[in-house]
Amino acid sequence: MNDPLGDMLTRIRNAQMRGKSTVSTPASKLRAWVLDVLADEGYIRGYEKSFDKQGHATLVISLKYFDGTPVIRELQRVSTPGRRVYKGSTELPQVRQGLGVSIVSTPKGVMSDAAARTANVGGEVLCTVF
Repeated sequence: MNDPLGDMLTRIRNAQMRGKSTVSTPASKLRAWVLDVLADEGYIRGYEKSFDKQGHATLVISLKYFDGTPVIRELQRVSTPGRRVYKGSTELPQVRQGLGVSIVSTPKGVMSDAAARTANVGGEVLCTVF
């Protein structure tokens, strides 16, 4: 798999289109950090780490819905393995005039764009959520 984070975002999008309450994805630290930001911003209910039949670690993500529609309306990968996108703290993109969130990988950890601006750090823009 070339883009594990992109795979997780696609799994979330596909599960929401089908109306699933949970979706599982292979576990990694980066995926867990991104899910922490999504949970803190209120886009997912949460996630838990479990193990599948072969003993591999997986993350089971609990999706969030409001009146039958997914809370996440749009989920896009910005920085890909073939094209990395780096921005400074003053250049971080705002999603839908601040209604959405950009998730940024910084030297201080993975955080939302608002937290990165507050901490005055830039980094790699991983994805945008609205």
